[in-house]
Amino acid sequence: MSVTPPVAAQGPTLVVLIDADNAAPAIVEGLLTEVAKYGVASVKRIYGDWTKPNLDGWKKCLLEYSIQPIQQFRYTVGKNATDSAMIIDAMDLLYTGRFDGFCLVSSDSDFTRLASRIREQGLIVYGFGERKTPQPFVTACDKFIYTELLRQDDEPDDGGEAPAPRKRRSASDLKRDTRLVRLLRNAVTGVSDEDGWASLGPIGSHIAKQAPDFDSRTYGFGKLSDLVATIGLFDVEQRTGGGGNKSLWVRIKPKRAPAKRGE
Repeated sequence: MSVTPPVAAQGPTLVVLIDADNAAPAIVEGLLTEVAKYGVASVKRIYGDWTKPNLDGWKKCLLEYSIQPIQQFRYTVGKNATDSAMIIDAMDLLYTGRFDGFCLVSSDSDFTRLASRIREQGLIVYGFGERKTPQPFVTACDKFIYTELLRQDDEPDDGGEAPAPRKRRSASDLKRDTRLVRLLRNAVTGVSDEDGWASLGPIGSHIAKQAPDFDSRTYGFGKLSDLVATIGLFDVEQRTGGGGNKSLWVRIKPKRAPAKRGE
């Protein structure tokens, strides 16, 4: 009797590890949707002390999204045993050599060294955390996504105010954001051809290397192409390549020569 071989995973295989103490249940749907952009979540685990009432919100969605809860009792007050358990599991999974990348979901700087160690092994690291996440953890990841952009409800975290929806910023507002302008200009310049044109894909990759936490949704735009077109600092051109594939090309607008008197 012939046996049908298992279907190969579509895309890179990823490990998703969630620190339940530093993530909100409201992000889970948006989180897994975001992870699916980068590959297949082959392992999904969440760590916490499930005997504590503060994690009750997570229990409702674990079965629905097939996330495996890992129980970790707190041994002493003031020490986070959950972090240690998550780090140990991450290293065990890393050494199996079966995965292409890790998704670390936490706003805790304790995972900075873990992210760096995984990258040293040649794997990609996606970080997910709130805007309060310390910068060392953000920059230790290949890409970092703020979870405020992924929330599926309007409920506030920790008794605070609910996050306001991101509205599209105007061209004038975008131009006043010196960090944004510098990131975009440097990226276009860094990957452009001799005529100054650059394809949008390499532009996005270059930006991610400069700023892992860059996300066009922060400015109210679902796509980088919309952000680039709105800011008004670039010429944008759509080209059709072989096979009818379309791509967007960008270049910095040339400076206009000052008008002469009397013209």
